[in-house]
Amino acid sequence: MSTRLFYEHESDSRIMFKKDKKELEGWTESLEYINQELDFLIDIENLMLNDANLYTQLLAMRRENTLKSGAMYRYETAMRNAKECDDMACDAFYLNNHEKHRNLYLEHLRNYRALKGKVLSKILLNAKR
Repeated sequence: MSTRLFYEHESDSRIMFKKDKKELEGWTESLEYINQELDFLIDIENLMLNDANLYTQLLAMRRENTLKSGAMYRYETAMRNAKECDDMACDAFYLNNHEKHRNLYLEHLRNYRALKGKVLSKILLNAKR
């Protein structure tokens, strides 16, 4: 089995589609991992920190992560239509849609990392006591 993703004979639009699909797979994999981490962080908060505000933030983040995952899976389904494009306007639509989803993912990732940092710093503070 070849490990190459792109070939010389492929059109630019086909290469872009494959690149975007691969990127989306990475996003969904990351969101699944974040969901697992959130379960651990919620358990840690329950066992060690007992901070109601932090607990609420973690639950909200888990809900947001679930919503983002759903949006990415719906986007993956809709993305299949990009193969059908036969003009620049159609290509531009899918390109802009992909950029919108990239920005949503990156913003969610920043928010998650900030919350995770808050939990980890709180664990360190408790460990020093």
